[in-house]
This record gives sequence, C-alpha cells and structure tokens, in this order.
Amino acid sequence: MKFSIGVEYGLHSLLCLVQLPEGNYLGIKELATYLGISETYLSKIMTKLQKAGLVHSTPGVKGGYELAHPASEITFWDVVEAVEGRSPFFQCQEIRRNCVLYEGKKPRRQGMCKIHQTMLEAENLMREFLGQKTLSDLYERFSQGVEPEFLQASEAWLRNAATER
Repeated sequence: MKFSIGVEYGLHSLLCLVQLPEGNYLGIKELATYLGISETYLSKIMTKLQKAGLVHSTPGVKGGYELAHPASEITFWDVVEAVEGRSPFFQCQEIRRNCVLYEGKKPRRQGMCKIHQTMLEAENLMREFLGQKTLSDLYERFSQGVEPEFLQASEAWLRNAATER
C-alpha cells in the first residue's frame, strides 16, 4: 500500500495553516511557493481538503485557505481520507471460490475470507493510530524538531504572505 504524494502535500499545507494567526488566509500561490511544490497539484489537494470540511476557502485576490476546525480536531486519518477517498485499501475478489477443487460445486466455506479479514484488521489499526494523531501533535513535533530561528522565520514568512479577513 502506498499513499499518494497528495497526503504529504495536504499534511504540510495544513501544518502551514496551523502557524497562521486566527482570521488569516493563505493563498494557493503563497502556499505552493513556501513549500516549493506545484501550484496546480496543490490546488487539487486543497479542493479535496475543503470538500472534506478540513479547510475553509475564501475566493478572490485576497482569498485563500484557513483551517475549518482547531488543529487539535483534525487528524492524520482525516487528511488521508480526504485525499485518498474512503474505499478500503484491500479489494478482495473472493478468488478462493475459484479453487479447482470446487469446480462445478458450490463452496462450503462460510464467512469472510481470512485474508480479507486480516487486511481489514490491519487497515483498522492504521485508521485508529492515524486517527489519534492530530495537527496539534504534528505542530508540536515540528516546532520541537527545528531550530528556534527556523520556526520564527517560518511563522513570520507565513504571516507576511497571509491576508486577513
């Protein structure tokens, strides 16, 4: 299983929005410039985050994005689901029913395929784990893991690039 780069873009973008003072928006152009990524692709990711209710968008020249909820209420799993969708990661095709021993007979097996069951259990564990990790947690780890000068410069850059409501 592999998450798309969109999950990374989404998490980094939301980390930037966490650093904004309340009531400030950050535009796609500024966000893409700060992160050094494609403005076009980032726009698609931010649209997904907006549709999922994770960010608010204000249109126009002075528009942009802000968090729709406190950082403590937005989880990594929320971002994964917004970007990747809600389909299960494992798609069971029930090939166990094609076994040569069942040719012309109805299989007697009942219940869910054990492989499918195991994969669902693994996905549920990941969902639970990522559902406990919030943007607040991410910001705390980020701010502790960089030099104070970088953190101050980051916050200043983002504040200067943002527009107020």
